[in-house]
Amino acid sequence: MAITGLPQPPQIHRLPQFRYVDSVRWLPSLSPFQKSLIFAFYDADTSTPSLEVHSLSSSKTLALLSSWTPPSRISSLKSTSSIIAASTFSGSLYIFPTADKSHESLAMEPQVSVVGVDFHLGSIGGVDLMEGGSECVSVGEDGRINLVRVFVEGSYGKGNFRRVFDGNGLVSYTAVKWASPTEFVTGGYGFGLQWWDLRRPGAAVAQFQGNWDHRTTSGIIHSIDIHPSRKHTCLAGGSSGTVFAWDLRWQQEPIILSGVRTNELMTHSLSGSDIWEVQYDSYMKSSGNNISSSRILPAMTCSEDGILAVIEQGEEPNELLAEPCAINCFDIDRQNPLDVICSLEWESVAIVSRP
Repeated sequence: MAITGLPQPPQIHRLPQFRYVDSVRWLPSLSPFQKSLIFAFYDADTSTPSLEVHSLSSSKTLALLSSWTPPSRISSLKSTSSIIAASTFSGSLYIFPTADKSHESLAMEPQVSVVGVDFHLGSIGGVDLMEGGSECVSVGEDGRINLVRVFVEGSYGKGNFRRVFDGNGLVSYTAVKWASPTEFVTGGYGFGLQWWDLRRPGAAVAQFQGNWDHRTTSGIIHSIDIHPSRKHTCLAGGSSGTVFAWDLRWQQEPIILSGVRTNELMTHSLSGSDIWEVQYDSYMKSSGNNISSSRILPAMTCSEDGILAVIEQGEEPNELLAEPCAINCFDIDRQNPLDVICSLEWESVAIVSRP
């Protein structure tokens, strides 16, 4: 007799690439039968980086639409419904349109380029784009935070930027995320988070030092996310399998979701290695009967030990994918949150289609 009512496992499609996949993001698509993706590749044999747009058919095959060769390897890649931002390990930033017309030819060129030692010295740790906004924020290992004008009076700018903060090498930033058109959060070493408000320039308006657990203060924040309807709560993932939320209303106490021992109580965790990316999962609905503003919404994570999972406050993690290699990044399709794409360390990507 068949057993009914059991949760169905997701469908997994693995696509070998034969190059290292540094990052991958979904792009907007007009057709549900053919989607678009942007990849940051690195060919170790020739030491050649590339940025490529591919179409993904309903049969889960990729076809190259356009490509561009950056001057150095891509360090961070973000996209919105209208623009793409790609930063490099050499400290440059490039902005591309995501309009369909940019995908029709086999050549793509950045509309905005920012280069030079006045911008960043060394690798850019993270970039972020505000949906519908006109500025891109970048943070680097040099401790600099910059704002780049993407649009000026409805058209692309010329790479103008302004410095928000310069740590002069005394601090180092690895991640950044917009919270509103005037606010963003940065993260770096020591599990520290900083909340910035452009209306109050000069310094961060709030800081979280991450000193709740003395064993992990030397860790690193690798990824940050902020839910569009709850900008007061920041989600962060980093070293030692740590995933936590920082609520501005209770700034001194983190809300631990995974990987850290607090008050002799171990939280549910699937990973003990670095969490490379975190994103709120719009597909999953919270299991709590009474959804309050203090409850952290479900989030997806990927890790160095090859785990892609959905975690929820106080619940057992839901493992979606387990690989024998690191899962370096993932992206949830905003148009269809059932689909998730991951970059695997063993030169391939995996597409996870949830039922």
